[in-house]
Amino acid sequence: MPYVLDGNNLIGLFRKTSRPSEEDRQALVIELAERLRRTRARAILFFDGPAGGRGSSMGALTIRPAAGGSADDAILREVERARTPGEMIVVTADRGLARRVRDAGGTVCAPEDFFARFGRAPGGPSPPESAGPVDVDAWMRYFQDERNRDGGRTK
Repeated sequence: MPYVLDGNNLIGLFRKTSRPSEEDRQALVIELAERLRRTRARAILFFDGPAGGRGSSMGALTIRPAAGGSADDAILREVERARTPGEMIVVTADRGLARRVRDAGGTVCAPEDFFARFGRAPGGPSPPESAGPVDVDAWMRYFQDERNRDGGRTK
């Protein structure tokens, strides 16, 4: 079952900010990639606002731009487009989005439940709310190497 993540909502909850910076986004991306790395789970992450224009992939985590609308609209389109919407699990605390996802046949998961399920990996980074300084460039170089992404397979 793929997870669809409401990026700005997760940042707001765990980084305690209503106006996330690029640093907040990168910290969340790194945290999520690390949590998913040792699992078979796959997730698609959407952010509101500019997201660099094109998507990227970090192993089990795919980052997609909202493509001309809000992240909420992009998330809803993802659920509606699914062959079996009930298998799409949207991670958000946004009640309005949660209602729209359920109306479209999708499933909603609270962020706390998602993070509890994909707990901190041994030796992995701390949860977003207590994350310290991160060398984003080093992480980006690591995940740009095909050997470190998705078991070396390319899409």
